[in-house]
Amino acid sequence: MAEAVVHLDGEAAMLGLGRRIAGHARIGDVIALEGGLGAGKTTLVRGLLEALGLEGEAPSPSFAIVQPYDVPEVRLPVAHVDLYRLDDAAEAEELALGDYLMDSLLIIEWPDRLGDALWPHALRLSIDFAGDDARRLTADVPDAWTERWSQI
Repeated sequence: MAEAVVHLDGEAAMLGLGRRIAGHARIGDVIALEGGLGAGKTTLVRGLLEALGLEGEAPSPSFAIVQPYDVPEVRLPVAHVDLYRLDDAAEAEELALGDYLMDSLLIIEWPDRLGDALWPHALRLSIDFAGDDARRLTADVPDAWTERWSQI
């Protein structure tokens, strides 16, 4: 697994990265987003969903836990998952997230709530504050994403 670091200045840069990732995402992919509250996880997802054709607002799924988006709303089915409110991996297991991999892109915020159950082919993006509106994004890029990540 390779590691890449991206510096992002402001919300527009985070939205732009989400848009670029959308151009390379496929059904069966997992994108895991780590970072503190307000780091920009949902902002990145909003950019991705916008690039996939979502015209309305993309709410954070903090309360719904799983927010699905389907064709024709988006060109690629997406399950946006926010595990922040879960206490342990057993609760996450009840969500049967693996079922989404058959026909959707799976995006998971707070993947640490899965314990060690995160798929090995997941693209892991960790977002850290880097002063003011800047962010430092560290990507753990699995083999499944190596070629695609180089084009983002």
